[in-house]
Amino acid sequence: MSLLFEELDSQDSSLGEISLRRRRIPALGDRDIYEVKLGDEFLMSSMFVAAEEALSTLGLAKVKGESLSVVVGGLGLGYTAVAALTDERIAELFVVDALETVIHWHQQERVPLGKVLNADPRNHYVLGSFFDLATATETGFDPQHAGKKFDAILLDIDHSPTEYLNPSNAGFYTTTNLSLMAEHLIDDGVFAMWSQNLPEDDFIALLETVFEAVESHLVKFENPFQGGFATNSVYVCERPIRKP
Repeated sequence: MSLLFEELDSQDSSLGEISLRRRRIPALGDRDIYEVKLGDEFLMSSMFVAAEEALSTLGLAKVKGESLSVVVGGLGLGYTAVAALTDERIAELFVVDALETVIHWHQQERVPLGKVLNADPRNHYVLGSFFDLATATETGFDPQHAGKKFDAILLDIDHSPTEYLNPSNAGFYTTTNLSLMAEHLIDDGVFAMWSQNLPEDDFIALLETVFEAVESHLVKFENPFQGGFATNSVYVCERPIRKP
């Protein structure tokens, strides 16, 4: 096997075969690049993390108060979670992932940010479907405290609001289910979500049926493979609309 490429792990999952790879690209310097694939599809690369980090910084910038309780939906390579933990106001972070393999990669420190997350007592891994937990208002995201309210929920699982990691996720993007998720937030709570695509007007309109204020942000980052820059989006929503 070439020193420029190594498959570190490959496991079956409920979504198909998931694999962790490490590579080096000499033209990009002396650094390891970690990648996650699901079957033949790329899910995550440590080359492109600006928008995953911006999901935390943009979302948490709208959160008021101290001693915050925050949920991250989707662990990936850990960049959203680690960026969230740089906010000293966070008292506890619940990182939800449906794939036990991905959680184990971090717990076993097979990915670089696993060591950072494991060393921070505020971090808690939660094995489960974000979408199931989000719509279960009587239980929720904290396994030890049913019905707990959170200051922020940061979501990075699907490719976009219209392109899904799993076709079954499509049903989440409705007023009914987004409102169920919003029940897990405090009255001034924030929901933020990553998308690989440009902001979508239809999705913004949908979010406005659930939240009082909705913004979209374009995050620009260098993509050497395209010889220029690429963009992702982050939606930031404030103050759930409570139905009478």
